[in-house]
Amino acid sequence: MNDQQFSLFELQRQVKGSLDDTFSMPVWVKAEISEMTVNRSGHCYLDLVETETGTDNVIARCRATIWSYTFRMLKPYFETTTGQVFTEGLKVLLQAKVEYHEVYGFSLNIRDIDPVYTLGDLARQRREIIRRLQEDGVFEMNKELELPLVSQRIAIISSPTAAGLQDFLDQLHNNPHQFVFYTKLFPAVMQGNEAPRSITNALDQIYEYEDWFDVVVIIRGGGAQIDLACFDQYELAFNVAQFPLPVVTGIGHDKDDTVIDMVAHTRMKTPTAVAEFLISGALQFSQQLSELEKHFTELITDQLEENKNRLNDAADQLSLLIKQMIAKQTNRLDIARIHLANRSAAFLKSQFSELKQLTSTTKNQTNRFVARQNQLLIQSGNKLNYTFREQVINNKNLLKQYQKLIKIRSLESIRTEKKNLNLIQEKLRLIDPQNILKRGYSLTLMNGKILKSVQLIKEGDRLETQLRDGKIESTVEKTIKSE
Repeated sequence: MNDQQFSLFELQRQVKGSLDDTFSMPVWVKAEISEMTVNRSGHCYLDLVETETGTDNVIARCRATIWSYTFRMLKPYFETTTGQVFTEGLKVLLQAKVEYHEVYGFSLNIRDIDPVYTLGDLARQRREIIRRLQEDGVFEMNKELELPLVSQRIAIISSPTAAGLQDFLDQLHNNPHQFVFYTKLFPAVMQGNEAPRSITNALDQIYEYEDWFDVVVIIRGGGAQIDLACFDQYELAFNVAQFPLPVVTGIGHDKDDTVIDMVAHTRMKTPTAVAEFLISGALQFSQQLSELEKHFTELITDQLEENKNRLNDAADQLSLLIKQMIAKQTNRLDIARIHLANRSAAFLKSQFSELKQLTSTTKNQTNRFVARQNQLLIQSGNKLNYTFREQVINNKNLLKQYQKLIKIRSLESIRTEKKNLNLIQEKLRLIDPQNILKRGYSLTLMNGKILKSVQLIKEGDRLETQLRDGKIESTVEKTIKSE
């Protein structure tokens, strides 16, 4: 058994010495930036981690420091080379001096950074995002949507202060063809770590009013290449790819397409180019309408001319047919007029005889009907008169019976109430204070009120005792309370 003992400080000094001997020169370390803070002095403090391959399980962690004079050189070098902001979430290859402090423990002092390693990792991440979108079956979804012939109702996702937004609106609303476009801005952060979530929230808002818009445009002004990393995020690309409206991007860069550009329906370089694209669509539709109008006018003109010729031919034929028909009908009318003249006298005589016979028949039937109705009316009147008299007699007898019953019931009720009244008067007489006093009782009053409890008086109070034939005034000297 080793009996050697160390104080904590001595142990820390030995650990520090061992590390200094082992890592006397800076080493290159691969890690992921988990947290990063830059203080007012310009010093950068990092929390570096390493995760298990294929999982998010952290298997190593340590603190790291980039002093301000080094950080001022490394940060712009890294961002210019990679086109990526030096921030949390990046996998980096760092040259660092291993340090150990007796109080603060193990840490790394960063001296240099290799941007090529990060570029390779970013490219790998980008390829992985594209692969995932393709495997999920959403990579081409937005491109497969049909872009309206004229996209006039436009939902805009952009920063309200972006110069590119104003360029887009000026180009769109002041177009030389005077096409009318309706635009609605859904503000969003367009760079930095907050951009993906902010743009996704804007898409969610547009989705609630999907039927109000024809197309969604995502635009931003010019800027550094490092500001475009936020458009290479999987969740944002997934939302854009499966959005139910066509998405047109104008993010303002010429070199590389972001993942958002790849999954969008149409990718344009700048916001102004997006406006030109929408205007050209409207112009193309307008030209198609003009051509259709011209073609339609020519067809209608030819059709009208052809129908006019046909109508003239038909009018000539109709005129000839009418003349022939008039001549034929004139001959028939002359023959009919002769026949009618011969038959009119006999016809009128026959009709007059039938009318006379019909008048006689109608008169006889009317007299018989009136007589029969008079007889029925007399019978009904007699029957109704008899029924009415019988009903009156019955109601009169019933009324007399009710009158007798009401009289008997009323007398009984009066006698009962009179008896009750006498009982009440007797009770009132018995409880009359004067009668109570006559039986030898008395009433004690204080301040004009009947005294009901000894608890209400005290020594020196003035009392008044009411008897049958007078009253007594007294002063309280002593009270005795019942147990």
